Amino acid sequence: MSNQNHRMVDAVVISCNIIWSLQDLNGAGVTELAEHLGHSKSTIHNHLQTLENQRLVVKDDGQYRLSLRFLDVASHVKDQFPKYEFVKNEVDSLAEDTGEVAQFGIEEHGSVSYLYKSSGSRGVETASSVGTQQPIHSTSLGKSIMANMPKERVNEILDRRGMVAQTEHTITDRDELFAELEEIRERGYAIDNQENVEGLSCIAAPVLSEQGHLGSISVSWPSSRFGTDAFMDELPDKIMRAANVIVLNSKFG
Repeated sequence: MSNQNHRMVDAVVISCNIIWSLQDLNGAGVTELAEHLGHSKSTIHNHLQTLENQRLVVKDDGQYRLSLRFLDVASHVKDQFPKYEFVKNEVDSLAEDTGEVAQFGIEEHGSVSYLYKSSGSRGVETASSVGTQQPIHSTSLGKSIMANMPKERVNEILDRRGMVAQTEHTITDRDELFAELEEIRERGYAIDNQENVEGLSCIAAPVLSEQGHLGSISVSWPSSRFGTDAFMDELPDKIMRAANVIVLNSKFG
């Protein structure tokens, strides 16, 4: 067991798992949560009572759900990005212009965390949603961010997170990934061609602040359209222009 795991507080872990489960299950009772998490009903009940006392969950007819307190938390998190509106406006414009799904993400805990997402007229469902995380090594957002990190930081993330194959196209060799990161730095954008989700491709450009903080903006679309001349001639430039607009107008970070 790692030192990090030694320092974990089991009670906090259980409470967090209850919160995530209530989100996944869209609310649940004590018995369902106990079965879902593999804990006794008394343990789950005690944690739920504490969470209810802290106004983080609400009990309705024997079922528990997350309280509206989380909306306040979400609003606070969003407000940590003082230029959020610039990011939102540019992602919306990119989605409208391309007709596809546009997203903005940052690195947190060695993964890509999604800050904002917008869907154009022909956008298809992706694996991401605002607030969720995806692997950093298999997404164009993640690779464009890693390409602008010190090599030591990239190795630290890969040591901790590994390079799990999300699909048969995922890069799982570290040397191959570093070679691609060099290409990304040279051309200015990253490509994920079915590396994270089968049938889905994505191009992303980094958003770099003067303070050195990293973000990335991307467009995702069905892989059946990947590689068409008109699409590939225009899309990278549109994404890189959007990244530059965010930097110039918001000084992100």
